Amino acid sequence: MIDLNAQDTRLLDALGAANSSTRLQAALAIGTNPDPGLVDALVARCASEPDFFVRDMLTWALTRHPAEITVPRLLAELRSGRPQARSQALHTLSKIGDRDVWPALTRSLLHDPDDEVARSAWRAAVVLAPAAEHHGLAADLATQLGRGDRSVQLSLSRALVALGEPAGPALRAASASADPGVRAHARATERLLRDPDAGFDLAVDEAKRIVALGPERAGGAGC
Repeated sequence: MIDLNAQDTRLLDALGAANSSTRLQAALAIGTNPDPGLVDALVARCASEPDFFVRDMLTWALTRHPAEITVPRLLAELRSGRPQARSQALHTLSKIGDRDVWPALTRSLLHDPDDEVARSAWRAAVVLAPAAEHHGLAADLATQLGRGDRSVQLSLSRALVALGEPAGPALRAASASADPGVRAHARATERLLRDPDAGFDLAVDEAKRIVALGPERAGGAGC
């Protein structure tokens, strides 16, 4: 067991303070002067912290500590029953960028029923997957096309676009799906893959129009 000094004790108390600014300052202080004795507290706080900006600072503070200390703690969080613990651990692992953790990004995480966990898993997978795994990852991600609301679909499209050329075959296959929602999402993502500067909403609208009318009646335009 690590003995904590008075300063560490004050920082731990501040991490649990009612005021979000106090918690933010505590995470900043810990990251500025990394202390391995506080890593467990940072990881634990990630699982319950309600404020986005504080969570982001907690992640930054964890990235300031040696990966050999933080990564095992974060990998353990991937098995947590708390969705926020899984989501924030995935986010932090993507920021640390240790590709040795790729095998821990299981299919169950990529298909997690919680949208925020799945979105974090998609982003982390794109960052951490070896190039040889990109085609397989794209095919797996493509099975999620049509899932969720706009923000979820945009996250998935961005992940597939980030994979680049390996996403092409999976998107072409999905664009022939019997599900019109899947077809529209696949076509919109194909357009973004060809033109990353194209607006997502415009791409979706055009794809839905083509799916509704059929390519012939839509003037043969692809999306």
